[in-house]
Amino acid sequence: MYNMKDVCDKTELSYETLRYYCNLGLVPNVKRDKNNYRLFDDRDLAWINGLQCLRKCGLSIKELQDYMELAKLGKSTILQRKEMLQTKLNNLIDMKADINLSIAYINDKNTYYDKVLSGEIPYSSNITKIEE
Repeated sequence: MYNMKDVCDKTELSYETLRYYCNLGLVPNVKRDKNNYRLFDDRDLAWINGLQCLRKCGLSIKELQDYMELAKLGKSTILQRKEMLQTKLNNLIDMKADINLSIAYINDKNTYYDKVLSGEIPYSSNITKIEE
């Protein structure tokens, strides 16, 4: 069993975020010790890691709650959960393409600037007139 600090160390979540997730009911079946402190097991830890990943994928708190409610209903909701995840996957793929274009642009600009600074090519600008 793990306490809140243990889980925070293992997941790199802040204490406040973990407490927030628990208070929202995003971590179901949390156990309590004799002093009423939360206790987590390996299944809880796996669930929290999954929540963290889904959050990083862009799911809102409301979407996480909806996903969790579906998950609690079991096998009968697998298709609905797959649809939710596929939608997020499609969004991530689109974002990745945009990020790759941005990275390529910055790499091209840096290569251009390196060549200008080394004197290999003359400086030119699309926004200012360059006087020779």
